[in-house]
Formats: sequence, C-alpha cells, structure tokens
Amino acid sequence: MKKEPVKVREADPETRIGNFEEVVKGYCEEEALAEASRCLQCANPLCTGGCPVGIDIKKFIYHITQKDYRAAYLTVREKNNFPSICGRVCPAEYQCRKSCVFTKKGSPFASEQAINIHFLERFVGDYGKDNNLDVPEEKDGELSGLKVAVVGSGPAGLCCAGELARKGVKVDIFESLHKTGGVLRYGIPPFRLPWDVLDSEVNYLKKLGVNFITNFLVGKAKTVKELFEEGYSNVFLGLGAGVPSFLKIKGENLCNIYSVNEFLTRVNLMSAYKFPEFHTPVNIGRNVLIVGGGNTAMDAARVALRLQKINGFRPNTTVIYRRTEVEMPARRLEIEHAKEEGVKFEFLVQPKEFTGDQRGFVRKMLCLKSKLGEPDSSGRRRPVIIEGSEFELDCDMCVIAVGLKANQILINATPELKTDKNSDLVVDPETMESSVKGVYAGGDIVGGEGTVIEAMGMAKKAARSIIYNT
Repeated sequence: MKKEPVKVREADPETRIGNFEEVVKGYCEEEALAEASRCLQCANPLCTGGCPVGIDIKKFIYHITQKDYRAAYLTVREKNNFPSICGRVCPAEYQCRKSCVFTKKGSPFASEQAINIHFLERFVGDYGKDNNLDVPEEKDGELSGLKVAVVGSGPAGLCCAGELARKGVKVDIFESLHKTGGVLRYGIPPFRLPWDVLDSEVNYLKKLGVNFITNFLVGKAKTVKELFEEGYSNVFLGLGAGVPSFLKIKGENLCNIYSVNEFLTRVNLMSAYKFPEFHTPVNIGRNVLIVGGGNTAMDAARVALRLQKINGFRPNTTVIYRRTEVEMPARRLEIEHAKEEGVKFEFLVQPKEFTGDQRGFVRKMLCLKSKLGEPDSSGRRRPVIIEGSEFELDCDMCVIAVGLKANQILINATPELKTDKNSDLVVDPETMESSVKGVYAGGDIVGGEGTVIEAMGMAKKAARSIIYNT
C-alpha cells in the first residue's frame, strides 16, 4: 500500500503573520521515521544527482529508518556543512526532490509525492546541532603553516572556511557588516531561518579556530594585494551579489520605493520590525506592491504583510510578476506560504511608471498587461506587452525585487580580476581560481544569484584546490 507524504507542521497563517517566529516547525522523531520509511532505497538513487553537493541521500535516509541519527548526521555532513540551514532554505523541489522517482520525468518541479528530503535533512541537522555532534577533524600537519583570507561570511565564505579549518589551515574571515552570515542573515527573514540556527553554525567554525573580523571592507580597508603582503597564502572571495537591480522606469526615485536589499537588510539585520526597541524604523504602506517572482520577492512580500499586521493596518500586499505562476523561480513552498498568509498576486503584469504626490511619495503604479510569447534565453516564455492594456494600482510603498548583481568595490580595486559581461568574476570551473593566482571565488559573485547549496558546492571545490595546489 502506497504511503502518503508526512505533512510538516506549520504555524497557523492567521497567527504567524503577526510575528517573525519560524513558520515551518519541522519533523518530530515519529514524523521523520514515517517519512523516511517512504523511501524506496532505489538501486540507482537519482536524488543524489539532483543535489549540488552530492549528499548520499539514500544512505542518510536509511540511517534514519534505523534510528541511527548520529550516522545520518555524519553522512549528510560528509558533503553538506550546514544541514540545518539547507534543510530550511534550499529549493529542494527544483533539485533533489525533483529527481526523486516519485516525480514524473520532465516535471518543472517536484511532485507532492516526492520524498521530503529537505525536511529529513533538517531533522538530522537539528539533531546534530541539539546534541553538539562534532564532525571529525582531518588536520594535516603540512597545512598548519597556511593562512587563508576569506572575504565575506555568507554561505560560500563560511563553507570554504570550514573546509579549510578542519584540515588545520588558519582562516580569517573578513566581513564588511557588523554581524556574520551575509545573505543568510540580512536577506532571509527569521521566520524562514532563525538566527540561533545560523549562530550555531558560526560558533562551530569558531570552535575550529576560524577568526571573524567584522566591520572590515576588503577593497577599501585593505586590498587583495595587501592581504598577500601580510602573509596570506591564498584569498577566497565569497562576496555574494549585493547590488540591487532596478526597473529603470519613470518615478522609480519617489519616496517609499525600496530596493529589496535595503528593505530586507533593515528588517532582518537591523531588526526594524522590533522598533522602537531597535532604532532602525522602516516605513510600511497600506497598499504595498512587490515587483518580482523569486525567493527574495516572496520574502519581501511576507515581511511587508507582517509589518502591516504589526502596525495595525489591514494586510494588503500584492506581488507583481510579468509571467505566470508556473514560470516563477521562487520555491513552491514559499509561494504557497505567501498565499496562505494573504499575499495577493498579479500575474502577466509589468510596471510602466510610478506617480507620486506633491511631497514626492509614491501613490500609484501604472501597469501593462502581458501575454506569453516564445521562450527566451532563460528557457521560459517571454512576456509580450498587450497594447492598450494600461491600468493603475494603488501603491504607497513598493519593493523592487528583480535581481541582484555582484558588488564592485573589491573588483574595481583589483583590476587584474577578470569579469564577464554581467560583472561577475570569471573563474576556472574546475578549481574556482580567478585570473589572479592564489585568488579563488565562489557563490553569487561567480555565477550571479544562486542557492545556498550551490554556493557551498563552489566553496568546497575552491577549498580542495587551495589544499591540494599548495
């Protein structure tokens, strides 16, 4: 008899939109065992091929069925440094779960019947975290004299530092902000990734001897050349993509139009949602529009809705997306959560112009309706504007979430670093070494916006290159 998927426990939508507490509660032991028992233990597990770092999914799920959670944890940690994080934020429906045999071949994302690999990964990750399980170190005496500078403490930087430190390499992480975590802290709301989960991973790296230097902007405070002169044998760049993209339409400079970076950074990193306890307020409108269809747009929409509720407004937040829901790159889970919480969606709509009042505050968005044409370079059908389809939407606040680009401060300060047409760093795909000898890179600074697990995959490759090429 076919077993049905075990639904994960979640906070009630009406309750959760009034706070920033974690929405997905995860599996308890009984639920994890029931879900793990659904795995067929395929002779040729396609799910592992769908994981960017190649976790032995079949093996760790088998260990769960045997209640050997320590072995399950160590199996995951062989490939994934941060299972508690990835189990919460990875787009599994586009990766491992999409490759599950329970998903029909050719499906754009995982079926509901696919094994909930990410929730099982989170279960063993949290088990390891809660039971203070350490991953065996593999210190190599020949590497103890190495000193590596890691620039950026996002997923790529943290992963690279961990890989090196476990081998006995001395690692200093330089972070431009006052707190560590990069996009994991400033870009992802705590209702998706609680800070104590992130802090536990950072603290583990500190136990390994990794040194964190915050409020330090490499490219300004020091150049890459100066790092080498100070005795660092290698430099890893995990800068991420922190420069916002804009619509470039009339009225975009009106007040209360935010880039998604500023909006989420104010709320997440600077705790604006706790004002006046924290002195970093953020304006919130009564009619909020979010432009974009990715995970960052979903985060912004769900944050805006909570701020409206907390400030006593009737929640009224709408996502504007120029294609249909099928083409949205956001996780299916995040889209469903947004809908459950009351976020509205306007599909096949493109902004044309913003209009404001006499004080310079946005009041309306002029929009155009679209239809889908032929596929573009992304493989998705291109939106085509319908002539004469203009209409207006009330808007006293808007968040632009249409993509992020690489930060150029360090790149401009290091002109010998080769970049592509998108201003991303060019690296050797096998070693992750840049055009400057001894300088490696990974994460969003290399291929544009990607996932946490993809950034980790690049960081692991770079760490191996640093170790074996030294």
